[in-house]
Amino acid sequence: MANIDIYSKRKKRQEGSAPDVFVYDKVPEALRIQIVHMWQDIFRDHVRGGTFAYDCYKAVHDILCREYGVFYLSNDIAGMMDDYGTRCRKFILSCDPDRVLDIVELTFKVARLKIGDRDTPGHLSVRFMDETIAELNSRFREHGVGYQFESDAIMRVDSSLLHAEVVRPALRLLMEEEFQGAEEEFRSAHEHYRHGKYKEALVESLKAFESTMKTVCGRKSWVVAENATARVLIGALFDHGLVPAPMAAHFSALRTTLEAGVPTLRNRLGGHGQGEEPVEVPDYLAAYVLHLTAANIVMVVEAFKAMK
Repeated sequence: MANIDIYSKRKKRQEGSAPDVFVYDKVPEALRIQIVHMWQDIFRDHVRGGTFAYDCYKAVHDILCREYGVFYLSNDIAGMMDDYGTRCRKFILSCDPDRVLDIVELTFKVARLKIGDRDTPGHLSVRFMDETIAELNSRFREHGVGYQFESDAIMRVDSSLLHAEVVRPALRLLMEEEFQGAEEEFRSAHEHYRHGKYKEALVESLKAFESTMKTVCGRKSWVVAENATARVLIGALFDHGLVPAPMAAHFSALRTTLEAGVPTLRNRLGGHGQGEEPVEVPDYLAAYVLHLTAANIVMVVEAFKAMK
């Protein structure tokens, strides 16, 4: 179901009381309840005793229990007798924010991956899931919660514009062009960032950028060493005309930007021993590197596609 722009929402915006900055350590009760409504849209055969909802809820429940090192999602004795769907619904309404994100990510991922299975209910199509995911993301934005569900994972968002115009296209291109290694590393960078592991986010960002360039070189049969650095890989892309000659002047500073951007920040802040004093990487710098990486990936992959 679409996110309806009802009167009270419009009034909040007019009064300036709607959230205009993202929060990351709170998930409002209203948002949790809205997510449960979305689950009910997805798993509607639960009330009819169908197997699809049972299988999905059980998979989510069992995965989380194993990862948390518990037998049940609830310590409530009575709750242990609940069906899996009820356990999941009770859990999301009471758990801490990080665990809300855990169960949201898993339920949407499991449901999407099971589309097409023999017992999938008739209403559950790729289009239906895309629409429900779009509602989920709009609810996150509506409540000012700085996360989005993209490519089967929850990702932290610092700027909705940058996310929509840079990060999302980078993920889409990596998936469409089957740059699997780079995609996994870019996802990993975002996962580290979401959990405040900013040094690790820098390292994975550079790995994603390097993997993108290595994949391009490999598919074009451009010879580079297996352990080629970012500088060497960038040189190979320019030397082989990834940027067309007539546009070389326009992009005269691009090579310097690429060479001095992600690799330099990663090497100085995240990639080497930190010495006697611990090196702190601020969150705003990690966010900058993630966005710079995404922009670089989009440019490289789009240029690669144009050369096919």
